[in-house]
Amino acid sequence: MGRAPAAHLRPPHLHHHERIASVRVALQVTCVNDAMFPDTGKAVVRLLRRLGVEVDFPQAQTCCGQPMVNTGYLDEAVPVVRTFVDAFAGYDAIVTPSGSCAGSARHQHSIVADRSGDPALVAAVAETGPRTYELSEFLVDVLGVTDVGAYFPHRVTYHPTCHSLRMLGVGDRPTRLLEAVRGIELVDLPNATECCGFGGTFALKNADTSIAMGADKARHVRDTGAEVLVAGDNSCLMHVGGLLSRQRAGVRVMHLAEVLASTEENDA
Repeated sequence: MGRAPAAHLRPPHLHHHERIASVRVALQVTCVNDAMFPDTGKAVVRLLRRLGVEVDFPQAQTCCGQPMVNTGYLDEAVPVVRTFVDAFAGYDAIVTPSGSCAGSARHQHSIVADRSGDPALVAAVAETGPRTYELSEFLVDVLGVTDVGAYFPHRVTYHPTCHSLRMLGVGDRPTRLLEAVRGIELVDLPNATECCGFGGTFALKNADTSIAMGADKARHVRDTGAEVLVAGDNSCLMHVGGLLSRQRAGVRVMHLAEVLASTEENDA
C-alpha cells in the first residue's frame, strides 16, 4: 500500500530537484514527539530542508488515533481520524518520524472510517493513508536518496521497531541511510527483530513482561559496545533508553532523524 504513491510522486520525466520542488510535504510530528521529543520534529524539518524539500506543519494536527484503536475504542477514534484527514488534506506526502503512526494512518484509519459509515471519511482516508510515509520510506522511496549528507562519528547500533518492520515493511531502508552517514561505525544488534516490549498501552497493562522484554533488548544493546542506540520511534527509545539509563550503561538513544540531520557543523 505504501509503495504505490511513490510512482505518482516521482514522475520519471522530472529531474531530481524539479521533482522535490513539486512535492507538497507535511510533517506529522506525533503526540509523543510533540510532548516529549520536540528535537526529533525539528531534525526532520532541518533534514528535509537541507535536501531541498519545503515542509509544512499543519497546526490542526493532533493524534493519529492509534492509542484508541489499539485499546478497542474504535468509535472514539472516528473524530480523531477525521481531524487527521482534515489537517493533512491536499498534501502529496505526509512524513512522520514514526513507523507506529505511519502504520496507523496506512492501516488502521481505513478500519475506523469503514466503521463510521461515513462515505466522505472513507474517501478522505483513501487519499491520506497511502500518502503517509515513515521518514526512511520517504527519503529512499520518494526522494530516491540514501546519502543525505550526514556526519556522525560514533559507534551506533540500530533497533528496527515492530511497526516499521512488520506493519510497514521498511526493510533495510533505515540501515541503508545509516550506512551512508560519514564517520559512523554501524554495528549489528543481536536479536534485532525481537520487540523491545514497549507496545504503548501494553507497557502499562503488562508491566512485568514489558520490562523483561526491554531488559533483554538493553542487554543486547550493551553487548554491541555502541555509544548510541538509534531507532525510528521515540516510544521504543524511551522504553529501552530508560532501562539503559537506570543501568548506567553509558549508552544514549537518538532518533534516526537526529542522526541523519547531523552534519560536521552540527554534530550531535
